[in-house]
Amino acid sequence: MSETPAPEPHREQSTHGVGPWPGPWPDGDWWDPELLAGGDSRNVVDGYRYWRMDAIVADLDTRRHPFHVAIENWQHDMNIGSIVRSANAFLADTVHIVGRKRWNRRGAMVTDRYQHVVHHASVADFREWAAAEGIPIVAVDNVGDAVPVDRADLPERCVFLFGQEGPGLTEEALAAATSHIEITQYGSTRSINASAAGAVVMYEWCRRWA
Repeated sequence: MSETPAPEPHREQSTHGVGPWPGPWPDGDWWDPELLAGGDSRNVVDGYRYWRMDAIVADLDTRRHPFHVAIENWQHDMNIGSIVRSANAFLADTVHIVGRKRWNRRGAMVTDRYQHVVHHASVADFREWAAAEGIPIVAVDNVGDAVPVDRADLPERCVFLFGQEGPGLTEEALAAATSHIEITQYGSTRSINASAAGAVVMYEWCRRWA
Protein backbone atom coordinates (compact mmCIF):
# COMPACT_ATOMS: atom_id res chain seq x y z
CA MET A 1 0.00 0.00 0.00
CA SER A 2 2.49 2.57 -1.17
CA GLU A 3 -0.08 5.36 -1.14
CA THR A 4 -0.81 4.94 2.56
CA PRO A 5 0.75 7.73 4.62
CA ALA A 6 2.43 6.63 7.85
CA PRO A 7 0.84 8.17 10.95
CA GLU A 8 2.74 11.10 12.40
CA PRO A 9 3.89 10.85 16.05
CA HIS A 10 1.85 13.17 18.23
CA ARG A 11 0.17 13.46 21.60
CA GLU A 12 -2.76 11.08 21.85
CA GLN A 13 -6.08 12.85 22.32
CA SER A 14 -8.84 10.34 21.60
CA THR A 15 -8.32 7.87 24.44
CA HIS A 16 -11.98 6.83 24.43
CA GLY A 17 -12.46 6.87 20.69
CA VAL A 18 -13.93 9.37 18.26
CA GLY A 19 -17.35 9.97 16.76
CA PRO A 20 -18.33 10.03 13.08
CA TRP A 21 -15.97 11.88 10.74
CA PRO A 22 -16.91 15.58 10.69
CA GLY A 23 -17.39 17.10 7.28
CA PRO A 24 -16.67 15.60 3.85
CA TRP A 25 -15.06 12.18 3.93
CA PRO A 26 -11.34 11.97 3.09
CA ASP A 27 -10.02 10.20 -0.01
CA GLY A 28 -7.93 7.04 0.22
CA ASP A 29 -8.57 3.31 0.14
CA TRP A 30 -7.28 2.83 3.71
CA TRP A 31 -10.34 4.53 5.21
CA ASP A 32 -13.17 2.35 6.56
CA PRO A 33 -16.60 3.69 5.45
CA GLU A 34 -18.37 2.14 8.46
CA LEU A 35 -15.98 3.79 10.90
CA LEU A 36 -16.18 7.12 9.11
CA ALA A 37 -19.96 6.97 9.38
CA GLY A 38 -20.31 5.57 12.88
CA GLY A 39 -17.15 6.57 14.73
CA ASP A 40 -14.08 4.64 15.88
CA SER A 41 -13.90 3.38 19.46
CA ARG A 42 -11.07 0.89 18.88
CA ASN A 43 -7.91 0.86 20.99
CA VAL A 44 -5.67 2.29 18.26
CA VAL A 45 -3.40 5.33 18.15
CA ASP A 46 -4.91 8.49 16.69
CA GLY A 47 -2.89 8.12 13.49
CA TYR A 48 -4.89 4.97 12.68
CA ARG A 49 -8.36 6.31 13.50
CA TYR A 50 -10.95 5.34 10.86
CA TRP A 51 -8.48 3.06 9.05
CA ARG A 52 -9.47 -0.43 7.86
CA MET A 53 -7.91 -3.15 9.98
CA ASP A 54 -6.07 -4.74 7.06
CA ALA A 55 -4.69 -1.32 6.12
CA ILE A 56 -3.31 -0.87 9.64
CA VAL A 57 -1.64 -4.29 9.50
CA ALA A 58 -0.17 -3.49 6.08
CA ASP A 59 1.28 -0.23 7.36
CA LEU A 60 2.70 -1.88 10.49
CA ASP A 61 4.33 -4.49 8.27
CA THR A 62 6.40 -1.80 6.57
CA ARG A 63 8.16 -0.90 9.83
CA ARG A 64 8.04 -3.87 12.22
CA HIS A 65 11.14 -4.43 14.35
CA PRO A 66 13.28 -7.50 13.56
CA PHE A 67 12.83 -9.19 16.95
CA HIS A 68 10.31 -11.97 17.58
CA VAL A 69 8.65 -13.16 20.78
CA ALA A 70 7.95 -16.80 21.66
CA ILE A 71 6.01 -18.29 24.58
CA GLU A 72 5.82 -21.88 25.75
CA ASN A 73 2.15 -22.80 26.17
CA TRP A 74 1.78 -26.06 28.08
CA GLN A 75 -0.72 -24.99 30.76
CA HIS A 76 -3.00 -22.58 28.85
CA ASP A 77 -1.23 -19.62 30.48
CA MET A 78 -3.41 -16.54 31.02
CA ASN A 79 -0.37 -14.28 30.47
CA ILE A 80 0.01 -15.07 26.79
CA GLY A 81 -2.61 -12.53 25.76
CA SER A 82 -0.81 -9.81 27.70
CA ILE A 83 2.49 -10.71 26.06
CA VAL A 84 0.84 -10.46 22.64
CA ARG A 85 -0.45 -7.03 23.60
CA SER A 86 3.06 -5.92 24.60
CA ALA A 87 4.49 -7.38 21.39
CA ASN A 88 2.08 -5.18 19.46
CA ALA A 89 3.00 -2.13 21.54
CA PHE A 90 6.72 -2.62 20.88
CA LEU A 91 6.11 -3.59 17.23
CA ALA A 92 7.55 -7.11 17.32
CA ASP A 93 7.77 -8.93 14.03
CA THR A 94 5.85 -12.05 15.11
CA VAL A 95 4.64 -13.84 18.23
CA HIS A 96 5.25 -17.60 18.33
CA ILE A 97 3.10 -19.88 20.49
CA VAL A 98 5.04 -23.07 21.28
CA GLY A 99 3.02 -26.06 22.49
CA ARG A 100 -0.74 -25.89 22.79
CA LYS A 101 -2.37 -24.02 19.95
CA ARG A 102 -5.22 -22.59 22.02
CA TRP A 103 -4.49 -19.62 24.23
CA ASN A 104 -6.58 -17.10 26.16
CA ARG A 105 -7.01 -14.04 23.95
CA ARG A 106 -8.76 -11.80 26.49
CA GLY A 107 -5.52 -10.29 27.73
CA ALA A 108 -4.54 -9.31 24.19
CA MET A 109 -7.35 -6.73 24.08
CA VAL A 110 -7.85 -7.52 20.35
CA THR A 111 -4.25 -6.52 19.54
CA ASP A 112 -3.78 -10.03 18.10
CA ARG A 113 -5.74 -8.75 15.09
CA TYR A 114 -2.81 -6.46 14.28
CA GLN A 115 0.01 -8.76 15.38
CA HIS A 116 1.31 -11.76 13.44
CA VAL A 117 0.90 -14.88 15.60
CA VAL A 118 2.12 -18.34 14.51
CA HIS A 119 2.06 -21.74 16.19
CA HIS A 120 4.73 -24.40 16.65
CA ALA A 121 3.58 -27.75 17.99
CA SER A 122 6.79 -28.41 19.91
CA VAL A 123 10.07 -26.89 21.02
CA ALA A 124 11.78 -29.01 18.36
CA ASP A 125 9.59 -27.48 15.64
CA PHE A 126 10.27 -23.99 16.98
CA ARG A 127 14.03 -24.62 17.12
CA GLU A 128 13.95 -25.92 13.55
CA TRP A 129 12.15 -22.75 12.39
CA ALA A 130 14.69 -20.50 14.15
CA ALA A 131 17.63 -22.42 12.68
CA ALA A 132 16.17 -22.21 9.17
CA GLU A 133 15.69 -18.45 9.54
CA GLY A 134 19.11 -17.93 11.11
CA ILE A 135 17.53 -16.29 14.16
CA PRO A 136 19.19 -16.83 17.56
CA ILE A 137 16.91 -17.90 20.43
CA VAL A 138 17.34 -15.80 23.58
CA ALA A 139 15.77 -17.55 26.58
CA VAL A 140 14.41 -15.29 29.31
CA ASP A 141 14.58 -17.10 32.65
CA ASN A 142 16.48 -16.68 35.89
CA VAL A 143 18.62 -19.77 35.49
CA GLY A 144 22.19 -20.18 36.66
CA ASP A 145 24.06 -18.83 33.65
CA ALA A 146 21.59 -16.09 32.72
CA VAL A 147 23.05 -12.61 32.11
CA PRO A 148 21.08 -9.57 33.40
CA VAL A 149 19.22 -8.04 30.46
CA ASP A 150 20.79 -4.60 30.94
CA ARG A 151 24.26 -6.13 30.43
CA ALA A 152 23.37 -8.91 28.00
CA ASP A 153 24.03 -8.99 24.29
CA LEU A 154 20.67 -8.49 22.56
CA PRO A 155 21.04 -9.19 18.84
CA GLU A 156 19.14 -6.88 16.53
CA ARG A 157 17.49 -9.90 14.92
CA CYS A 158 16.49 -12.52 17.48
CA VAL A 159 13.58 -14.27 19.17
CA PHE A 160 12.95 -13.89 22.90
CA LEU A 161 11.61 -17.10 24.44
CA PHE A 162 9.49 -16.88 27.59
CA GLY A 163 8.19 -19.68 29.80
CA GLN A 164 5.06 -20.39 31.79
CA GLU A 165 4.16 -18.38 34.84
CA GLY A 166 5.68 -20.28 37.77
CA PRO A 167 7.65 -23.18 36.27
CA GLY A 168 9.42 -21.03 33.69
CA LEU A 169 10.99 -22.54 30.61
CA THR A 170 11.30 -26.29 30.16
CA GLU A 171 14.73 -27.92 30.06
CA GLU A 172 14.21 -28.58 26.35
CA ALA A 173 13.55 -24.91 25.68
CA LEU A 174 16.57 -23.78 27.70
CA ALA A 175 18.75 -26.23 25.78
CA ALA A 176 17.45 -24.91 22.46
CA ALA A 177 18.45 -21.34 23.28
CA THR A 178 21.60 -19.63 22.05
CA SER A 179 21.82 -17.51 25.19
CA HIS A 180 20.02 -16.94 28.49
CA ILE A 181 19.09 -13.60 30.03
CA GLU A 182 17.27 -12.55 33.19
CA ILE A 183 15.72 -9.46 34.75
CA THR A 184 17.40 -8.22 37.90
CA GLN A 185 15.01 -8.15 40.85
CA TYR A 186 15.34 -6.54 44.26
CA GLY A 187 12.49 -7.90 46.36
CA SER A 188 11.66 -11.22 48.02
CA THR A 189 9.88 -13.04 45.20
CA ARG A 190 11.81 -15.37 42.92
CA SER A 191 10.15 -14.34 39.68
CA ILE A 192 7.97 -11.66 38.13
CA ASN A 193 4.85 -11.97 36.03
CA ALA A 194 5.64 -13.44 32.62
CA SER A 195 3.87 -10.67 30.73
CA ALA A 196 5.70 -8.03 32.79
CA ALA A 197 8.99 -9.75 31.99
CA GLY A 198 8.10 -9.65 28.31
CA ALA A 199 7.46 -5.91 28.41
CA VAL A 200 10.76 -5.22 30.21
CA VAL A 201 12.82 -7.20 27.70
CA MET A 202 11.07 -5.74 24.67
CA TYR A 203 11.54 -2.22 26.00
CA GLU A 204 15.24 -2.86 26.56
CA TRP A 205 15.58 -4.11 22.99
CA CYS A 206 13.80 -1.00 21.68
CA ARG A 207 15.94 1.27 23.84
CA ARG A 208 19.00 -0.06 22.05
CA TRP A 209 17.79 -0.70 18.52
CA ALA A 210 14.54 1.14 17.75
